[in-house]
Amino acid sequence: MNTFLLPDLGEGLTEAEIVRWLVKVGDVVAVDTPVAEVETAKSIVELPSPYAGVIEELHGEPGTTVPVGKPLVTIGDPAGAAYRQEERAGSGNVLVGYGTTEQGGSGRRRKPRSGISGPGSKTVSENAFSDLPRVPLVISPLVRRLARDAGVDLKTLTGSGEGGLIVRRDVEQAIADRLGSTGQTPAGQVVPGAAAAPGTPAAQVEARRAAPVGAGSAAASGGAAAALAESRTELPELRRTPMSGFRKAVVATLSRSRAEIPEATTWVDVDATALVELRESLRTATDPGPGLLALMARFVVAGLLKYPELNGYVDTEREELVQYDGVNLGLAAQTDRGLLVPAVGNAHTLTTRGLDAEIRRLTASARDGRLTQHELTSGTFTLNNYGSFGVDGSAAIINHPQVAILGVGRIIDRPWVVDGELAIRKLTQLSLVFDHRVCDGGTAAAFLRFVADAFENPASAFADL
Repeated sequence: MNTFLLPDLGEGLTEAEIVRWLVKVGDVVAVDTPVAEVETAKSIVELPSPYAGVIEELHGEPGTTVPVGKPLVTIGDPAGAAYRQEERAGSGNVLVGYGTTEQGGSGRRRKPRSGISGPGSKTVSENAFSDLPRVPLVISPLVRRLARDAGVDLKTLTGSGEGGLIVRRDVEQAIADRLGSTGQTPAGQVVPGAAAAPGTPAAQVEARRAAPVGAGSAAASGGAAAALAESRTELPELRRTPMSGFRKAVVATLSRSRAEIPEATTWVDVDATALVELRESLRTATDPGPGLLALMARFVVAGLLKYPELNGYVDTEREELVQYDGVNLGLAAQTDRGLLVPAVGNAHTLTTRGLDAEIRRLTASARDGRLTQHELTSGTFTLNNYGSFGVDGSAAIINHPQVAILGVGRIIDRPWVVDGELAIRKLTQLSLVFDHRVCDGGTAAAFLRFVADAFENPASAFADL
């Protein structure tokens, strides 16, 4: 019996969320068979099995967060000698933190469990633990954590889940039973609906909640949640969605950006008619040519080389402004997982066609959830084409620790004065949000004007690159 533990996925990541299982209980797998997709704060990773055999247990439902080093899949001994031989041989494929070895890995061995399959058998979970009566049936690490934090001994509980599985409601019920009328957990947390003992800190908190805030205000005897429900005319909640590891990372980055960066914004309307015409002129019957985003990226990179203050970061510990020697151009990409910002590495060394190829590759990888941690974190400046959403402008948030982000709005036909005459032109808006610590408004405006001029006169700009 082998237990596949969630491997160390690198970069200091301590947990991952199960996105979906690629196998089910009873499936026979070989070494390196993909068994699960998990989501970290960086990307989605497909995990191959380091063992061969029969899937006996999946430790968690999709959406469960599993700490590194905790059980992910339990794999029974192979059904035949062929699987055992393959397990001993190993595949040579190694994911960070685990791999296959001549001994078939270092997974924890367990006594073989009887009754996994066969006539009259119950669920797999029941039979898998039938010979271990002292071990509580707990799959979810979240349930284990809840019990540990509240001081609940799982061995004393009888599970209400399938096959006697201990689920969250069992732990919550045990907490409520133990509390009785005290209304406090060992950590001093108040359980909603439980009465606090007079004179305790919990009772004082409840008293403050019950005090009227002002004339006509409703008593908040039920705490903040009840007050919130009342303020929203008692509308029922539609749904609650736990934050994924990726979403938590996004929240942390954006919150830090707002808290630390004194940002300023400047913008300009741009006649992009010549840019659109240049893009069309590069298209042939056999070659679609570089896309508009690649052309824009080429001019942005040139602008950053000319104004490197916007291509760096603030070293707050040493009180220094750092500028990079080169550009890793981040490109905001909307995906099913949310907004990702993969970076084109060494963008300053690529031609426009090279930029186009790399942009297309990164965009495809972002949508498939296959971006690497380096691609997601190496950007030095971000270009955001929010015009693809059909909007003209945006007050963007700088992608910390970068110091600037340039947004491009949609390109649409608008009236514009050309040589004293009114004409219909292709107009767009550029907006630059920058960290005022690294430069003043003059530098930011000069960079923005450089990019705008390149959009309006791309042929002339290319001649100077």
